[in-house]
Amino acid sequence: MQEPKCKYFGKCGGCATQHLPYEIQLENKKKRLSQTIGFEGVQVFSDEPWHYRNRMDMAFVKGGIGFREKGKWWSLLRVTDCPISNHRLNELNQEICAFFGEDIDAFDVKKRTGTFKYAVIRTPQKDSCISFVLNKDSSRLSEAVSKVEDFAKKTTANNILITYTDSKSSQSIGEDYIAVKGSDMLEETLLGKVFRYSAQGFFQNNSVMAEKMHCYVREILTESVNVYRNSKLESANISHNTKSESLQSRDTITDKQHLLDLYGGVGAFGIVNADLFHKVTSVESYEGCTVAAQANLELNGIKNMEAICIDAKRLKQVKLPEKDLYVITDPPRSGMHPETIIQLRKLKPEVLVYISCNVEQLGKDLPKLTDYKIKSAALFDLFPQTNHMESVIELVLK
Repeated sequence: MQEPKCKYFGKCGGCATQHLPYEIQLENKKKRLSQTIGFEGVQVFSDEPWHYRNRMDMAFVKGGIGFREKGKWWSLLRVTDCPISNHRLNELNQEICAFFGEDIDAFDVKKRTGTFKYAVIRTPQKDSCISFVLNKDSSRLSEAVSKVEDFAKKTTANNILITYTDSKSSQSIGEDYIAVKGSDMLEETLLGKVFRYSAQGFFQNNSVMAEKMHCYVREILTESVNVYRNSKLESANISHNTKSESLQSRDTITDKQHLLDLYGGVGAFGIVNADLFHKVTSVESYEGCTVAAQANLELNGIKNMEAICIDAKRLKQVKLPEKDLYVITDPPRSGMHPETIIQLRKLKPEVLVYISCNVEQLGKDLPKLTDYKIKSAALFDLFPQTNHMESVIELVLK
């Protein structure tokens, strides 16, 4: 046991494991993943256990912003300095508290009254944004908008948004929003590739660990593609008698590799690995992310990839090769749709890399992929001081 860094630990509904030394947290997560998927030899990747988060969705409370109390969805704790938020995020938190003060018309989740609901603060490596989520049913809406506009002139945040949701909604994002300062797009760099994404959309909240995970996935794909190509080349060498014919066979083989990036978001995994494949197809159900992915293709000069807006459960509608297929799947916490799994079993990709943020759901999905066995498994601790983690499972045909 150790002394928690946060004075709100035990009261705040966020962190759950600050009382445990970090090495114990990692060991517990490793055991949990290993037992769930039935695989020994799980690799563990970690980094700084404090000040790592670049996004916080904080609720307005008298005097500032904070988080819900543990076990009390209706009660809020004002938090001005969160030890798992990065330093830039805490600076913006303090700017909000200093500007809006005690007289803020904070939303009451029980009564469903009040104007200011959330401040969604995002601070990736070289950018920053605050989205003020307002109750569009409030009678004091125009007053709140003017207040945010005044704040936008004083804050050091690059971008300021106003997002509108109704009094019954608990969402902290929405499609009804305006940019008061800057734009609604943020920028992040992973393995030398630049990604622009909506401040209302998803992107990993731990930049350092996200890059480590991308590096690891790329290593898996590089090795898998090379092994497969070499095995095909050896077969070709046996069949052909001349060196020129063998080289011609190599050219034919390397042109066949195709990567499917399922739940592709703004195209990150596909773009980072596009140079390893002849073609890449990214499948994403949210149109906003697909539009961003298409823009990111152009931004990074990627010519051999397409981003398609379609639900993964309709995967059979996507034109894909019958062989030489590789798949990265990075589904939400609910896992892959049964129809998606059925289609993957029909496609039989050479390698399937399953990235999961929900260990329990991962444990339910893997047994359904009966033609595959686990070759490697890794834990990436994107969420220190909590029970959450990211898992990367490399599956190969039996």
